[in-house]
Amino acid sequence: MTGEGLALLIVAAHAAIVLVAAVVISARRTPSAAIAWILAIALIPVVGMTWFLLVGAGRLPRPRREKQQEVNRLALGRDDAGWAVGHRDEWPEAFASAAQLNRELGALPMVGGNRAWLEGDYAETFRRMIADIDTAESVVHVEFYIFVLDDTTRPFIEALGRASARGVTVRVLSDHLSGFMYPHRKATIAAFRDAGIAWHAMLPLRPLRGQWQRADLRNHRKLLTVDGRVGWTGSLNLIDSTYLKPKNIKRGLHWHELMVRLEGPVVRELDAVFVTDWYSETDELLPLDDAPVALETPTASEMLDAQVVPSGPSFENDNNLKLFVYLLQNARQRISITSPYFVPDEATQLAIVTAASRGVEVELFVSEIGDQVLVYHAQRSYYQALLEAGVRIHLYRAPTVLHAKHFSIDDEIAVIGSSNMDIRSFSLNMEVSVLLHGRGFVDEVRAVEDGYRAASRELTLDEWVRRPLAARVGDSLARLTSSLQ
Repeated sequence: MTGEGLALLIVAAHAAIVLVAAVVISARRTPSAAIAWILAIALIPVVGMTWFLLVGAGRLPRPRREKQQEVNRLALGRDDAGWAVGHRDEWPEAFASAAQLNRELGALPMVGGNRAWLEGDYAETFRRMIADIDTAESVVHVEFYIFVLDDTTRPFIEALGRASARGVTVRVLSDHLSGFMYPHRKATIAAFRDAGIAWHAMLPLRPLRGQWQRADLRNHRKLLTVDGRVGWTGSLNLIDSTYLKPKNIKRGLHWHELMVRLEGPVVRELDAVFVTDWYSETDELLPLDDAPVALETPTASEMLDAQVVPSGPSFENDNNLKLFVYLLQNARQRISITSPYFVPDEATQLAIVTAASRGVEVELFVSEIGDQVLVYHAQRSYYQALLEAGVRIHLYRAPTVLHAKHFSIDDEIAVIGSSNMDIRSFSLNMEVSVLLHGRGFVDEVRAVEDGYRAASRELTLDEWVRRPLAARVGDSLARLTSSLQ
């Protein structure tokens, strides 16, 4: 074959690969994500195709999704008393639709008769969780993306050991890949074993055992339940506040978190998330609590209506994305968003900008500094459109990394959990959020946000448009990578 013929053959093969990729990639992806992948394959075929084969699949393997569907059916089959709520007559007009949306997508009901407390102090959060574990009589369930044995977490593991020694069943889940990203992996596993704790890795990457899926589909959830009566969730990982990274310690960085402590029927819904993940990793299906929900003094003003919202690639829909966008679109007076990694998809960005443009007071709390270079620069690329629409951006001052993940809508609605407002949390990570309705609780969230504002400096549009050209280019290039889902 002549050189000219070989060249034509290569061009034809390249065109065929790009055409096939366009058809395959366009299914179940946003246009921007599809275009980004197609361009990557067209411009750098070998690298683009290799990367797509490694991380192009956006859903977990079928057996895992089928287990999720099985637990969903069991959850939906429980007593309808789970729908009972304490303050339904006080809901904003759009809130009932939000509850219905979450029920359809995540299978868990809105329930009333709950109490909730916020905790933002790192050390105090551990002390309070340990105190709850020390009251356990039957079962403790622990599920955290990162769980590392260090000086901060050792008392927590010791509390789990004490619970196990007195006959309490203790089950622990932590993410498999994260175990290799932080120190003391072997010591941590040994500590679980020595304490009599049943531990399993989530989403393990063990191809020789047939355990494999897209490597960056991770279980990012954080939750603790004790006897089905006390629950915790939020942004905290079970690790020292420096995350034990030498570069963090050198820079003096430490993480600021926010957790919510829950009591009431919503705890059984939070535990249903653990049951699903335990089933996925062990093939052991624990019984769901299907007793009728007993509303405790449902007319009391401090009682909250709450709904657990699980999301991630085990579902067929982006549950958290749909909820977040719906709430943003229906805000009437105020939106306050706290997200350490803010890389929104088109729908979320449009909902925020539109809300600000129609007169809603919108503010965003992010860190002044970043611990992940690409994400940090990608999120900065969204700031100008937000500022031009009237969104106020508060930069939490260094060296603290504001890692809390929550937002509040108007005066009565809040969402708190493990989910960032970014494309990864919407589509790639297993997340858990709690939607809450109650004026008193939202007042507490507002007080937390007031503290953030006092510890931040406000970014202005004038300052932003005058930043160096190199920074603009870096931000724009980093933004391109956010669409490669």
